[in-house]
Amino acid sequence: MTLPGPGDWSALLFQPFVEFGFMRRALVAVLALSMGAAPLGCLLVLRRMSLMGDAMAHALLPGAAAGYLVAGLSVPAMSLGGFAAALAVALLAGAVTRRTGQREDASFAAFYLIALAAGVLIVSTHGSPVDLMHVLFGSILAVDDSALIGVAAVASLTLLAVAALYRPLLVASVDPGFLRSVGGAERTLHFVFLGLVVLNLVAGFQALGTLMAVGLMMLPATAARFWAHEVWSLAGVATLIALASAAGGLLLSYHLQLPSGPAIVLLAGAAYIVSFLAGRHDSLLARRLALHAHRVA
Repeated sequence: MTLPGPGDWSALLFQPFVEFGFMRRALVAVLALSMGAAPLGCLLVLRRMSLMGDAMAHALLPGAAAGYLVAGLSVPAMSLGGFAAALAVALLAGAVTRRTGQREDASFAAFYLIALAAGVLIVSTHGSPVDLMHVLFGSILAVDDSALIGVAAVASLTLLAVAALYRPLLVASVDPGFLRSVGGAERTLHFVFLGLVVLNLVAGFQALGTLMAVGLMMLPATAARFWAHEVWSLAGVATLIALASAAGGLLLSYHLQLPSGPAIVLLAGAAYIVSFLAGRHDSLLARRLALHAHRVA
């Protein structure tokens, strides 16, 4: 078997982006998504809200479906509807939690299941199976310039907001009771954070669909926990994993004729599997080595 030479590797890695404008736009879109979503995923993990990110991604569906009914496959209409629906689910879940004492994750689960069923029903009864697949799984290769500008704007806003609110966001993620005790606006900060999460899920809606958008947010963040301990390094590692998964997934989809969204998320999933098997901290390998060192000592 002959190994690829330098020219072959160059053609494999760069030629698709050099030759095709839609590949360049897709690459810029997923890189921007990675830079905005991965740090938020780390904060969701710290808050023990990983599954709530998934719930809000599914909650986009009825709003996106309503936008589809009004304007067809219009990205602005579907994104606006998805943002409104996901934000409504977040507010309703928070209201139920405050007024009844039910845990917030249970409230999110209830509302997101209702929203998911309603969205699938709307799209399946008023559209074609192709439309349903587009809404559920997205089409990163169809990202146009206006969608690209929107994704870049959301990523920029997210990074600026996280930088400006880094300390209170970190305290709210680790010890929200302490933040409340010193007079911090913990509830307001919580909803600002949820708003940023929803914005990033909406930005990823066209690229990865409602079912895949949360994958690029959560899988790199969960994988990074096996490589880093500090929050800043956790966010950095998660972003690098997301960037590599996004670029690698696009290349795999191009060369192997695979759907691009699932390829990106599956590559991020592979990074998670490698991380929990062989990461530096708390992985299976790290625990085995620590146990061996303890026995030798």
